[in-house]
Amino acid sequence: MRTVLRRLGQALLTLAGAAVLVFGMLAVTPGDPAQRVLQARGVLEPTPAAVAAVRAELRLNDPLPVRFGRWAGDAVRGDLGVSWRTGRPVAAEFAQRLPATLRLTVAALGIAVVAALALGTTAALGAGRWPDTVSRVVALVLLVVPGFVLGVVLLDLVVVRAGLGRVIADGGWGTVLLPALVLATGSVPVWSRVLRTSLVEAGGAVHVTVARARGAGPLRVLLVHRLPHALAPFLTMVGLGTAALIGGASIVESVFTWPGVGRFTVEAITARDMPVIVGFTLLAVVAYVVASLILDLVCAVIDPRLRGAR
Repeated sequence: MRTVLRRLGQALLTLAGAAVLVFGMLAVTPGDPAQRVLQARGVLEPTPAAVAAVRAELRLNDPLPVRFGRWAGDAVRGDLGVSWRTGRPVAAEFAQRLPATLRLTVAALGIAVVAALALGTTAALGAGRWPDTVSRVVALVLLVVPGFVLGVVLLDLVVVRAGLGRVIADGGWGTVLLPALVLATGSVPVWSRVLRTSLVEAGGAVHVTVARARGAGPLRVLLVHRLPHALAPFLTMVGLGTAALIGGASIVESVFTWPGVGRFTVEAITARDMPVIVGFTLLAVVAYVVASLILDLVCAVIDPRLRGAR
């Protein structure tokens, strides 16, 4: 219980610090927010009276601490403000598009975990031999190829030339494979190398040596004696990587016209729609903090040595 309370307190402090930074980003953005609101609404040359009316509407003349308290209170209740571009609540815009982003993230997570397990275990079983070399080369190729380049290539080869799939995705499971594959490639190299390193380290443990001496085969040694030892660091990478998938899906969603939160945020950046940009940033931070908290607790359950480590 003490560990849970300590992790929860750390998570709340992190969220509070992130909220200050996110609001600071909104406060120090160059230009008058009222003018940007009017420009986002199509008023390219607003009059001083119109600017003053918007400033009064948004209560921008209040002191900064008062504005921060109001913004933080609204954010806790799920109110992220109103989009300057669409005029709708940011939370409503995100809620409309979040299922598509989560669908893409779940598919990418499944592909990344399976591929990382395959590469990592293959490299560990053949450590120092050709399987390890092949796994390292595959991971390096996946790491250096930018996601947007891979996405454009797959669209050209698979969709345009081979006629498989659709150029414009609808956000459903039927069109999720290609964007999920591209999104997963950024995580597979790191996850597989972490797993490989942990498995190799576990191979030198005393209990593994004893298991081999008793006649345990390579597969049993891997699954029963080495893999559980390597799960904690691997799960940590997977959990934090899942948050990164949510926060980093913007480029992939834009390339594949995936109707998710990331693509909507890219469009907001182009239009300088600050409430949407800040809301997405806060959403990504919350995803990281929650994932980190859950993983700390899961790893503490899996490995008792970690319960009092932090």
